[in-house]
Amino acid sequence: MLTIHTLPVGMLQTNCYILHKTDRCILIDPGDEADKILAATDRLGLTVEAVLLTHGHFDHKGGVAEVASRTGCPVYLCTEELSLPSMMTRGPLQYTHTYGDGDTLTLAGCTFTVKHTPGHSPGSVCLCFEDVIFSGDTLFAGSCGRTDFPGSSPADMRRSLDWFRTLEKNYTIYPGHGESTTLEEEKRYNPFL
Repeated sequence: MLTIHTLPVGMLQTNCYILHKTDRCILIDPGDEADKILAATDRLGLTVEAVLLTHGHFDHKGGVAEVASRTGCPVYLCTEELSLPSMMTRGPLQYTHTYGDGDTLTLAGCTFTVKHTPGHSPGSVCLCFEDVIFSGDTLFAGSCGRTDFPGSSPADMRRSLDWFRTLEKNYTIYPGHGESTTLEEEKRYNPFL
């Protein structure tokens, strides 16, 4: 069974997620406070096997360099994020592997599929594990990600949000900021869906 721990980090309270089925884990969006994140994995008795980024904005990738340096784990990022302007990343993007739409990977005993959902950024992705979607800054409880940043696109965001409407399963949605929700709730109450 997939266990998920939510750890809000940094000034913007980005949700860093710790996922595991065994004693090996995946980190999604370690945006800041690497010490806090690694203290949590140590407390849980977990070894970090990989870092997955939903996108490359500074508040989602700020802790990556230290986490990767201290654990030696690979870091995955969507290729399209390499076009992000430096004002949005606040430094170089650190990654060892890229992934894209439709890729399926198995890490730390967890299998997931990548869905490219541009709009908030050119290489934003949602990560789909079983009945859970980590939506980054594409979909929030009651809202969606901003599209007024350099590299953002309102038209792309509309198309990405359309994808959520096509899903029939009632996924649990874990966004980049704020509380988790369900797809059913968002279809019913989110004005952007």
